[in-house]
Amino acid sequence: MPGLVRKLAIYAAIDGLILQPISQRNSAATAASSICIDYNSHAISPVLHEWPEGRGNQVSLEAHGIVGLLSIASRAYLISISRRKQVAQIQGKPIYVIQDVALIPLTSQSEAKIAISEARDKLRQYIEEESLEATAENDFLADDGGSSHGGDDASLTSPTIVNPGDDNKDEGDKTHKRTTSVVEDVISKRGAYGRFADKWFSKGGWSTDKRRTLGMSSEDDLTKPKANAKPVEEPKSSGERTAKAVNATTADAIEIQDSEFPQQSEHAVLEEDFSVPLLSKMLRTTRLLLNSRSFFYSYDYDLSHSFTKQPNAGSAAPLFKQFDRIFFWNRHLSTPLVDAGHQNFVLPLLQGFVGQRTFTLQKQSSTGQDAVVDALHNTDEAVIAQAPQARKLKTPVEEITPEGVGAVATQNFVLTLISRRSTERAGLRYLRRGVDDSGHAANSIETEQMLSLSSWGPEEKICSFVQCRGSIPLFFSQSPYSFKPVPVFYGTPSANQAAFRQHFATLMSRYGNVQAVSLVDKHGTENRIGEEYEKHANTFNDDGGVDGKSIGFTWFDFHNICRGMRFENVSVLIQEIGSRLSEYGWTVVQNDTTTKEQGGILRTNCMDCLDRTNVVQSAAARWALEKQLADHGFMVDLQNDPTTSWFNQVWADNGDAISRQYAGTAALKGDYTRTRKRNITGALNDFSLTLNRYYNNIFGDYFTQACIDFLLGRTTESVFEDFEEDMKSKDLAMDMSKVRQSAIETCRKIVIEDLSEDLEAGWTLLAPHDANTLRSVPFEECVLLLTNAGLYLCRFDWSIEKVSEYTKIDLQNVTAIQKGSYVTSTFTAKQRDETRNFGFIIKYHAPSGRDLRRINTRSLENEKPVNGKPVGDGQIARDAPDSNAALSQTPQNSKTSTQLEQTRLLAFKVLSPRSSAVSSGAGRELEHQDEKELVYTICEEILRAATNAKTFNAGEQAPKSEQVQVEEKAIISLADARKSTTYLESIGHSIKRLVWA
Repeated sequence: MPGLVRKLAIYAAIDGLILQPISQRNSAATAASSICIDYNSHAISPVLHEWPEGRGNQVSLEAHGIVGLLSIASRAYLISISRRKQVAQIQGKPIYVIQDVALIPLTSQSEAKIAISEARDKLRQYIEEESLEATAENDFLADDGGSSHGGDDASLTSPTIVNPGDDNKDEGDKTHKRTTSVVEDVISKRGAYGRFADKWFSKGGWSTDKRRTLGMSSEDDLTKPKANAKPVEEPKSSGERTAKAVNATTADAIEIQDSEFPQQSEHAVLEEDFSVPLLSKMLRTTRLLLNSRSFFYSYDYDLSHSFTKQPNAGSAAPLFKQFDRIFFWNRHLSTPLVDAGHQNFVLPLLQGFVGQRTFTLQKQSSTGQDAVVDALHNTDEAVIAQAPQARKLKTPVEEITPEGVGAVATQNFVLTLISRRSTERAGLRYLRRGVDDSGHAANSIETEQMLSLSSWGPEEKICSFVQCRGSIPLFFSQSPYSFKPVPVFYGTPSANQAAFRQHFATLMSRYGNVQAVSLVDKHGTENRIGEEYEKHANTFNDDGGVDGKSIGFTWFDFHNICRGMRFENVSVLIQEIGSRLSEYGWTVVQNDTTTKEQGGILRTNCMDCLDRTNVVQSAAARWALEKQLADHGFMVDLQNDPTTSWFNQVWADNGDAISRQYAGTAALKGDYTRTRKRNITGALNDFSLTLNRYYNNIFGDYFTQACIDFLLGRTTESVFEDFEEDMKSKDLAMDMSKVRQSAIETCRKIVIEDLSEDLEAGWTLLAPHDANTLRSVPFEECVLLLTNAGLYLCRFDWSIEKVSEYTKIDLQNVTAIQKGSYVTSTFTAKQRDETRNFGFIIKYHAPSGRDLRRINTRSLENEKPVNGKPVGDGQIARDAPDSNAALSQTPQNSKTSTQLEQTRLLAFKVLSPRSSAVSSGAGRELEHQDEKELVYTICEEILRAATNAKTFNAGEQAPKSEQVQVEEKAIISLADARKSTTYLESIGHSIKRLVWA
C-alpha cells in the first residue's frame, strides 16, 4: 500500500492553511509533499514553491493524521488528530485510538492562528500534567526501589507541538528538568498520584523498544544523560515570552515558540455563523464525538476487514480504497482530499472497539487441567509484552519437574478483540431502530476475536472468530420518553418482508450461513415484536430463503431463563446452538494460507443489542476460545477459572464501548461479564445507568443524531434548521417522501367513493389543528386531494398510517384563493424567513347538508344518534355534535337546520419541497421548486379544477361574480406573527432551547 502521512505540521500562512508532512525524526519533508487549503474557496492544492516568507515566525501544531474537512454552509474546518494512544498491534502494525482532535477554521489566517494556539495550549497543559505525574512516580519508584507496569500512555503518544523552523534541531537539546521535589509535589498536587500501579515508568527512564512500541518519534536511549538541555518555552499572560522549564517526559515534546497574538476561548474561534443555526453546538458535539475514544485507526492494518481478508502487502491501492465503506466513518469528511488527489492524507477511521490482552498458559499433565500462570489485564501491558525484547523473556519452554512427573509446557498467547460499527443506519438508541428499505439494521456491529501467539509468526496458527449483532430487521420505532416503550410497527407486511429478506441476503453474501438468536422477552412489551421476528423468519425459510439457504432461528427468553440474576444459564443457549457453532467453526491462517474458514455467523439481538447481546456474544466467544486453545493442546475452563478474568474484562470493555456509542452509558450487566457473578451492587449500578440512558434519550440524543447524520453525509446543514424548529431530529433512513406518497395513495383509496371522480393531484401539507382558523396549534401534517369534483382535506394518523377524518368540499362552492407568506412562529431564522414560509387559503361556501366531515372512530358503530334517535347511514346529522359513530357525517359547524350556508376557509402551509410528497394526475414534475413556487403550482391546479367544475355545472363559463377570485396577500406576515407571539410562548421556547440545545 502507498505510504500514508503519519505526522504533519499544520500552520497558518497568509493565503491558506499549510499541511507539511514530517518524518518520525521530526525532520522536514520536501515542499512538494505539502498541501495548502485556501481560506476562501477551501480548494486544496500542492505547495509548488519553497516555504512561504516568514515561515520561521509561524506557529505550527503537530498532528498524527487528518480526519477530514468539515464543510458547513460557507465555513469549513480542518479536523486533525492531536492526541492518540496505541491500544493494540497486529503483526507489528500498531493500532491507535483517537484521544483528542483539533478543529481549525478555514476562514482567515488570524482565526486559524487562534485555533492553533488554543490547541497548543491545551496540549501543553496535558503534557505538563502527565509529565508532573510521571516525574513524581519515577521519584517514588526510585525511593521505593520498585517498578510498575501498564497504564495510560496517552501523554507518551501525544502529538508534538513544533515550530517548523526548528524541525532539524538536535533532539539531544530536548530533555526534562526537575523543578520541584517529591515532597512539594505530594503536598501541593496530591491528586496526581492516583495511578502508580498503572504506570510503567522506571527510574532509568524509557527504553528504546518501549518508546518505539508506543509510536514515539525519538529512538534515542533516554537512559543516557543529555547535554545542553533546553527548557520548553511557555508564554506569560502579559504576552512577553520567558523561558520556563517544564517536565517534558513525553519525549515528543520539543521546543515551542509562540508568536504574538491574543489568546481567545473556543467560543471566539468557533464564531457563530447565523446562516447555520447552532453552529457552535454542532462543532462542540463533533469534537465530543471524535474525542470519545471510540474511533480507531492504523497506518498499516486494514481495520475494516477481518484478519483473513486483509489486502495483499504488495497492493498498489491506497488504504482508503481497500477500506470497507460500511465501516469507513470519515469517508464523507475525506472526500475533499480524495477529489483533490492527495490520497496520502486520507486516513480511514473505524468506530467501535479494539482491545488486546496477553496471557501465558502452563500445561499441567499431572492434573489434566491447564492453568493461566500469567496474564496482563490492560491494553498497555499487552502492547509492551509483544515488543521483541519482551518476547525473548517469554518463549515456549519444556522442562522436567524434579519429581519427574511429566512435561510442563508454557505458551504465550495474544487475544485481540475488534468491533466494527456500521455507518449504515448509524445513530443513537431510540432514534435508530429496526431496518431501512435497503435492509440495513440499526446498531449493526461486526465483532472479531483473534487468538495468536505473541510472536505473530507466519508459521504459527492465527484464529479468527466473527460474530455480529443488529436491531430486529423490521420497520418499527420506540418512543424515547418511556422506561419501557412499546414498539410501534409501520409499513405493510410485504414491505417488512422485503426489507427482512434484503437484510439476511446481505448477511449471507458476506458471511455464509446465519444463525439468528433473539433475546427479547416472550411476555410484556417485547413479546409482539419477538413474534413478528419469528413469523418473518419462518416466512423467509418457507419461501426458500436465499438460493435455497435458510436461516437458523432461536428465541431465547433471556430475562425469564436467567431470572434471579443467574446469567450463567446462558450456557443453556450455547448448548442449544452448539451444533451450529461447531458447523460454522472459525478461520485459521498459517503460513499466509487459510487452512480453515468460518462457514457461518452468529447474529444476536435483544431490543437495544447491548446488554443481553454482549453477555451472549461473550459466552459464544468463550466457547470458541476454549476450542481454539484445545487445538493448541491446552485445556482451560474460562467460565470457572478465576485466573481467566482478563477474558471477561476485555469483553466487558467491549460492551461498555458499544453501549456508550449507542445509548450514552456503559453496558448493563457489566459486572457479570467481568466477573461471571451477579450481585445486588451490580443491579443497583444498572438502575443508575438506566436513569442516565433515560435522561440522554430525552435531552441529548436528538441533536447528537443530527450531527452524526451530517458528518456521515446523510443530510445537509438544513438538518440543524429543522432541529431548531422542534428540537428533534428525523429518521433520515425513512424516506419521508415515500411515506407521504403512500399516505396520498391510502387517502385516495379510502375517501374517494364516487367512481366518476378522477384524482387530479394530491399533496402533503400543514394545516391548523382546528378548521376555519389560521393559527391554532399544533399544526398538523395532512393530505389534500384534488379531484375533478372536490377537495378532500384528510387528517392522517401517521403512527398507524390510517385516515382519522376527512372533510370534502365541492369545487363549485370554492369562492376565493389567497396565497402569500404564512409565518406561524418567529423563534428561529428559518421561521422568520417569509420566502420560506408560504401558504394559501381556500375560501368556500358550505351549504347545509353538502359539506361533509367523516370521522374514523375505529368502532363497529355505523350510525350516529341525533337527539337520542339514530340517523340512517345515508342521512345527514345537522344539529348534533360529533359522536362515536364509525363514519359520522355532519355539516361543518352547523348551528341550525335552517341555516342555508356559511363562508368558511381552509388554511394550508407547504412543507419543505425536499421532503414534501406530490401526486399529480397530469404527470407534472414538481421537483426543484421552492416553497413559493410550490404554492403557486398548487393554487393553479385548484383554480383550473374549480373553473372546470363551475363551467361544467353551468353549461357555459360561469359569470364573473361566481368565478374563483385569486388574491396574492400575506396570510400572516412576519410583523403580524411577532405581534401574536405571546410572552408565554417565548418563555417556553427559550426553556426548551436551553434544555435541548
